[in-house]
Amino acid sequence: MLFVTTANTAEDIPTVLRDRMEVIELSGYTEEEKVRIAQGFLLPRQIRNHGLRKAGVTFTDRAVREVIRHYTREAGVRNLERELAAVCRKLARRIAANQRTAARVTPRRVRTALGPAKFLPEDESRTPEVGVATGLAVTPVGGEVLDVEAAWIAGAGKVRLTGQLGDVMSESARAALSYARAHTGDLGMDPGMFAHRDLHVHVPAGGVPKDGPSAGITMGAAIISAMTGRRVRREIAMTGEVTLRGRVLPIGGLKEKVLAAHRAGLHTVIAPAENRPDLDDIPARVRKQMRFVWVNDMDSVLSTVLMNEAAATDQQGPSAASGSA
Repeated sequence: MLFVTTANTAEDIPTVLRDRMEVIELSGYTEEEKVRIAQGFLLPRQIRNHGLRKAGVTFTDRAVREVIRHYTREAGVRNLERELAAVCRKLARRIAANQRTAARVTPRRVRTALGPAKFLPEDESRTPEVGVATGLAVTPVGGEVLDVEAAWIAGAGKVRLTGQLGDVMSESARAALSYARAHTGDLGMDPGMFAHRDLHVHVPAGGVPKDGPSAGITMGAAIISAMTGRRVRREIAMTGEVTLRGRVLPIGGLKEKVLAAHRAGLHTVIAPAENRPDLDDIPARVRKQMRFVWVNDMDSVLSTVLMNEAAATDQQGPSAASGSA
């Protein structure tokens, strides 16, 4: 007898049971794939179920994209079909009430039917800042762009981690800090600064638990930016695990992360060199629009994302980091 089960995440499966299973990873759909699935399968079914065939109701591709981008956030298409069904119900009710309605559904009609957007687009301005780096993560609903913030404040050398970080992610932050402390001389910083400053690392969206090692280089970039006062190029997204010696180790979910960066309007991704073979998993259309920087060590990351000049501001940068020891 063969048992087939599904799960959004494998972490909650007991280890003893998981060791006896063959785990098959199925990556999330791209936006283009979701549009094709909606037009080929989901919409015909909902139009038929709601009795809209005779009315000749059709959805433009832009209308479907509107639902995908602003009313769903998932790796699959389950919620997409629910939202499309909601639009169809509104149309069926108007037709039943003999109200005038166009058969062609556009993005404007989607917004009228579904109301205010549930998910706002990513911040595309992303001006360089001190202590803020752009990372990438994989969640049960697909890839996400993840900002990491670091600040140095008066204290006694303690480390504060906030944003619902799991054990592995917290360890990544400490490993990144240890790398930074070991290279204070190379960075032109006073080693004694750590005795009089606390480090606070925060990952926004604190209501969402986060874990995994792949934010290591992002945390390292944010921490070193806060230490040196050099701004981070936030239009560059990055992913990779970092060791105490600054090696960048491979990560999983590169496809989902690159798709998240592409969706957010970010066209440069820093990734571990050992993940280069994973490029084949990324759709060719997306791959052509992206620039990849393959790195083996933290020095390569910093030379790419840190701006040369220190920011002449009162942010937690040079003034906070270079205080008297």
